[in-house]
Amino acid sequence: MEVNRDEAERCIDIATAALTSNRPDKAQRFLEKAQRLFPTEKAKVLLELIAKNGFTPRQGGHSDFSGASGPRQRQTNHEDHEDARPEEKPSETSKSYTADQLEAVRRIKQCKDFYEILGVQADASEDELKRSYRKLALKFHPDKNHAPGATEAFKAIGNAYAVLSNANKRRQYDQCGEERRHPSTQGPDNGNFEPDISPEDLFNMFFGGGYPTSNANVYTNGRMRYPRRERRERQRDGGLALFVQVMPILILVIVSALSQIMVNSPTYSLSFRPSAGYTQKRLTENLKVPYYVGEHFSKEVNGVNLKNLERTVEDDYISNLRNNCWKEKQQKEGMLYRARYFGDNDLYQRAQRARTPSCAKLSEITASLHG
Repeated sequence: MEVNRDEAERCIDIATAALTSNRPDKAQRFLEKAQRLFPTEKAKVLLELIAKNGFTPRQGGHSDFSGASGPRQRQTNHEDHEDARPEEKPSETSKSYTADQLEAVRRIKQCKDFYEILGVQADASEDELKRSYRKLALKFHPDKNHAPGATEAFKAIGNAYAVLSNANKRRQYDQCGEERRHPSTQGPDNGNFEPDISPEDLFNMFFGGGYPTSNANVYTNGRMRYPRRERRERQRDGGLALFVQVMPILILVIVSALSQIMVNSPTYSLSFRPSAGYTQKRLTENLKVPYYVGEHFSKEVNGVNLKNLERTVEDDYISNLRNNCWKEKQQKEGMLYRARYFGDNDLYQRAQRARTPSCAKLSEITASLHG
C-alpha cells in the first residue's frame, strides 16, 4: 500500500478542489478512492463531514476557518441570515455545454464504422483500443458531456469497443468489409455485431471496478434482447468456465501454503520486548538500535555477516520510523482540520500539543548520520 500514498494524496487534493467548487458528489468519489489506495485521517474526516453535514463553502471559496492562526469564529450578521435562504436548484435542462462538445458529438454520429468511432486504425492493438475507449468514454459520459446526442455517442463508443475487443466479433466485422455499418443503423447485417454488454456496464467495468449486472442481455438500438444461442453455449461451457475462475484461487492458496513451509524465520525482531524465539537483546554498533535475537545468534552470526545484519536492522528501523512519522502527522493534521471546521478551540489546542515522537527520533537519527 505504500506505493499508493502519492496517488491517494492526489485524490485528496482533487476532492478538496471539488468541495471548494461545491461538488460534494465528486469529492466523495475521490475521497473513497483515496481511502482504498491508502487510508488517511484527512480523507476520513472529509468523508465524515460530507456524510453528516454535506459541504457548502462560503462565497469566494472560503470556509469557516482560517489557515494558520486557529479557528475563526462563525459570524452571525445580517449577511448570514440572507445566506441561510434556500438556493434554487438549476434544472437538468439548463446544463451548459461547449461548442467543442457539440462538434465532437456530431463527429461520432458521422462515423461510418467502429474503427472510425474509436479513432484507431483497422490493425489497432488491444492496448490501443483500451486507451482510445478510456479517453472517449470519459469525454462523452452523460455526467460530463451535456451536449445534445452525447448519450447516443457514449453508447456508440461503448458498442464499438465491445465488438472490437471481442476477437471473434472483430474477425467477423473485418470480413464484412464495405458492408459493415454504423451501430445505430438499421439493417440485417447488424445482428452479428451486437455487443454482449451494455455501454453503461462496460464503463463501470473500466472505471468503477464492478462487473456487469446484465451479462445475459444484449442491447440493440436501446432495446434489450436475449441471445438464446449464446446462452446455450454459456451453459454448455459453464463447468469449464467455473473451473477456470476457481483455478487462480487454488494456485494462490497452494503457493501461500508452500511459502509458509519453505520460508525460514527471520534472524532478528524489532519488537519492543522479548517474544517467542527472540529473547536476547542487542544494540547495533552504529545507531544503537535495539533488536532481539535467538539464543544461538552469537555462534551463527559474526564478523562481516554481523555488520551486514545490523545495517539491515537499522534500515528497517528507519523505514518504520518514516511510516510512523507520516501517520502521526496525518493524525495531527486531521485533528487540526476538525478543529478549524467546527470552530473547536479546545480540540485545536490539543492538536497543537500532540506529539510526534517518531518524527523527532527520525530527525535525531538523520542529524547524527549527516553530522
